[in-house]
Amino acid sequence: MPTISLYLTIAIMVIGFLYLAIRVLREYERATIFTLGRFSGVKGPGLIILIPLVQQMVRVDLRTVVEDVPSQDVISRDNVSVKVNAVIYYRVVDAERAINQVENFRGATSQLAQTTLRSVLGKHELDEMLAERDKLNRDIQEILDEQTDEWGIKVSNVEIKHVDINESMVRAIARQAEAERNRRAKVINATGEEQAADKLVAAAEKMATQSQSMQLRYLSTLYDVSQGRGSVIVFPFPLEVVKLLERMTTGASDAGVATEGDS
Repeated sequence: MPTISLYLTIAIMVIGFLYLAIRVLREYERATIFTLGRFSGVKGPGLIILIPLVQQMVRVDLRTVVEDVPSQDVISRDNVSVKVNAVIYYRVVDAERAINQVENFRGATSQLAQTTLRSVLGKHELDEMLAERDKLNRDIQEILDEQTDEWGIKVSNVEIKHVDINESMVRAIARQAEAERNRRAKVINATGEEQAADKLVAAAEKMATQSQSMQLRYLSTLYDVSQGRGSVIVFPFPLEVVKLLERMTTGASDAGVATEGDS
């Protein structure tokens, strides 16, 4: 009859076999299987069974990875030195290529993101880095996605986090912004003056052709003056009346001179 030690040995071997053979993968995991060193397929998720000492597996996480790109020294196209850091979002879409085509896909993607960040931003001026981040993000994302496609990796998004510049450049940008605001204020003021002058010319032309409009304007001015709080009211006197009085005065003077001459 078998002894207890034999049963114990068989139990230990079975447990060891199950421990080496059975694997459970989560929903977001895949197993790249190698049989005697050769790739034999991708399995998972769920329960998978391996042949101990014959088959090995490499787990691959398919979830989106958030990779922080370290701060990079970038020289812009207008020769301004800045420090730029970013964050990239990517995930593995093909476990076979992610394991077989590159030694360490995470490290390779991180290094590629750093070099691409310097290369793309170095082609743009500082103003574009500060004002057109969305466009730069798309450019970097498209380049990374294209280059990592052969690794079975999909780069879904790239975001530039910070563009750090030195204090002297900050002051220069502030002066430039202030000068630009002053220029716009002067342009707006000049445009307003031009439009007001055009309206005044149009109003004067209309008043010149329609005498009633001048009288209405005169009455409107009297009403506006009467609403004030001042104790002294100056009534505007129509220029036509002044000219009429001058003509009358001149006529009376000429008549008096003629009468004296006749006498």
